[in-house]
Amino acid sequence: MNRTRIYVVAVVLIAFAAVGGYIIFGHTAAGGGHKTLDLTVTSANKMTPSNLTANQNDTVTINITSDTSGEVHLHGYDIHFETKAGQVVSHTFKADKTGRFDIEWETTSTPLGQLVVT
Repeated sequence: MNRTRIYVVAVVLIAFAAVGGYIIFGHTAAGGGHKTLDLTVTSANKMTPSNLTANQNDTVTINITSDTSGEVHLHGYDIHFETKAGQVVSHTFKADKTGRFDIEWETTSTPLGQLVVT
């Protein structure tokens, strides 16, 4: 009888640890890494690549090269990139919000693409 109780207690403890581990670690989303995104804007109306992705809590660096001087605006995070033709402009930020965030050429409100943070 003593051995049976020990086995039952051991099984209950293992099950408790497994469920607790799943609850704590099973729902942890990826994120918190560093992501660098290199973009090219052409003629103030096209961005390559046009769709960007990141995970919540990533540290994101966006590097933009444009053939036209002007402003690229990342909505939602309200980040402005003052581009100069042929030069790289960068901005680093924490992706602390989730959603789809439009990127546009500010002076003409031309959509260039989106940043999706999950």
